[in-house]
Amino acid sequence: MNSRTEHEKGRNNSPGVAGEGFLATLTSCRLCPRACGVNRLAGEKGFCRAGVRPRVALATLHHWEEPCLSGSRGSGAVFFSYCNLRCAFCQNYRISWQGRGREMEIEDLTALFLDLQAQGAHNINLVSATPYTPLLVPALREAKKRGLKIPVVYNCNAYESLESLRSLAGLVDIYLPDLKYIDDGPARRYSQAPNYFSVATAAILEMQRQVGILTFDAAGLARRGLLIRHLVLPGQAEAACRVLEWVKANLPRETYLSIMAQYVPVWQAQRYPEINRRLTAAEYESVLEYFDALGLENGFCQELDAATTDYIPNF
Repeated sequence: MNSRTEHEKGRNNSPGVAGEGFLATLTSCRLCPRACGVNRLAGEKGFCRAGVRPRVALATLHHWEEPCLSGSRGSGAVFFSYCNLRCAFCQNYRISWQGRGREMEIEDLTALFLDLQAQGAHNINLVSATPYTPLLVPALREAKKRGLKIPVVYNCNAYESLESLRSLAGLVDIYLPDLKYIDDGPARRYSQAPNYFSVATAAILEMQRQVGILTFDAAGLARRGLLIRHLVLPGQAEAACRVLEWVKANLPRETYLSIMAQYVPVWQAQRYPEINRRLTAAEYESVLEYFDALGLENGFCQELDAATTDYIPNF
């Protein structure tokens, strides 16, 4: 796929085989908690700036996810353009902020999922697909009818509406949400996301209800369940520990977490001196030690050398 070639707009703005329910959703868009209410069919753009059709920046066998997702052959990652957050430190800013990619029809998505499976992907990894949720439903249904057998991963920032998540029930096998913030101040300052924690935790509880504890096949690959990510930010180790406390208090002890050290001060991070640096070993180790102290059982961690731009996909 050429990730930098825009699809020419046709005369008809309706997205392929989408039904009336989808079109009605776009006439007053409330797909995420921002509930912008814009008419995307008429060309209006909400906070995320997504249009009518899904825009895909890259589809590839991705080898830098958690081992249970990447396996030996890679996760079939489909990176969608635009986002309902504005993270100042976003590593994927070329697509989340700048919108690089090409527009696709529903039938194109279906074919893309099946092609990734044919290439040997261990799963279909939908990265930041929130603005296009209604299109995923028919695309995934059709792909499953046509032989899609590998797990479907919904890889998101957790700033999700419950209605959108419920529309994915039975289609998504693995939920992979970030739980970015526990305090409203940093959520607003760095991601322009008011009430992030209350929204994200409600979404994660719905994900848990749908898919339960993460389970694996005989080869150690994830088959179904919830895996929560938390990126530890510079100066935010104490907040990260409180995130872990929420997980312990509200989810089963066996819940899997991925505690990430890969923060790199890219994009607009230089505007915020307190996060314009890498994480220290002491900060990260304090979070990992607290994970153990809380008695949480399952998780993934990273080496500090994961904090590099070398692992950012080439969009």
